[in-house]
Amino acid sequence: MAESEPTTEQLAALAAANEETDATVNYRPPAPKSLQEIQELDKNDESLRKYKEALLGSTSVSADPGAPNIQVTRMTLVCDAAPNNLVLDLQGDLENFKKNPFVLKEGVEYKMKVNFKVNKEIVSGLKYIQQSFRKGVKVDKSDYMVGSYGPRPDKEYEFLTTLEEAPKGLMARGTYTIKSKFTDDDKHDHLSWEWSLAIKKDWKD
Repeated sequence: MAESEPTTEQLAALAAANEETDATVNYRPPAPKSLQEIQELDKNDESLRKYKEALLGSTSVSADPGAPNIQVTRMTLVCDAAPNNLVLDLQGDLENFKKNPFVLKEGVEYKMKVNFKVNKEIVSGLKYIQQSFRKGVKVDKSDYMVGSYGPRPDKEYEFLTTLEEAPKGLMARGTYTIKSKFTDDDKHDHLSWEWSLAIKKDWKD
């Protein structure tokens, strides 16, 4: 038996229920400095030298000069209850993700994991932003502070979101369009992509 689609008014009510007031944070990002400038700062201070070494790690590995500073390589929907891993290869065909939705069973707990590389310079205040739409209506938005990272072109970093619970109930079931963005303090759009998520009563419903 087909399940009835929610009306625009019902979606608007769902969006209002999920909306959170953005708190004003008096935060000013530091002025950008190149890796060389940072390495030259207080180079005679042994404790500071060790701190910078811990932050920057080995910088002897050269990144591909043509590569961007930030490369977002993949996103994984981590769910212990899922029968298969749900992975988006973000170095492939991004358009394909909108046509082939992930299936997520209603009510299960999950996390989002994003893998990325920092190739050349320290990046400050990385953020992962995700907006969910249903029938063109924005029903949810999540902003995650990823942090600041030094260059490590030979090894990926990974960021894991807090535990989330998939929506459940007749009204929640259906296909959602998710708009994801990886940005930073300077509002650089390192990668934006769209993907689809189908909330169903069961994994193979």
